[in-house]
Amino acid sequence: MLSARADVADKVVLLELGARDCVTKPFSPKELLARVRIALRSGKVESGDVFRFADVIVNFPNAEVTRGGRSVGFTAKEFETLKFMIRNAERVISRHELLREVWGYHDYSTRTVDNHILKLRHKLEMDPSHPTHIRTLCRLGYKFVP
Repeated sequence: MLSARADVADKVVLLELGARDCVTKPFSPKELLARVRIALRSGKVESGDVFRFADVIVNFPNAEVTRGGRSVGFTAKEFETLKFMIRNAERVISRHELLREVWGYHDYSTRTVDNHILKLRHKLEMDPSHPTHIRTLCRLGYKFVP
């Protein structure tokens, strides 16, 4: 996001609305290019149908996930949760948003999301107890970082 507004509060709002980064005017073209290169490196999307991060390949049309060249079994809801998180990478996603968007629940409280996140971590993270891709943000929700 390129903005003329340099106030920290404005930057925070832009980032919370989904911007992956925020550069304010005046800016250095070298810095802008460096930030673009970092964004392109962070999650390699080969097409709209395949997403790669670390040693994981997610094939959306076939609902297949491989890690280290081996197939990983997913339930339908685990796959839909992963898909939603990838499509919203780098953005904080609350439990309520996941419940609404993946399960279709409204005004419903459950630990289902936490259990699914735990299962995703065990299947995708190198060290599930210290996740690098599916992060918890205390009192806010989760964030997928490719």
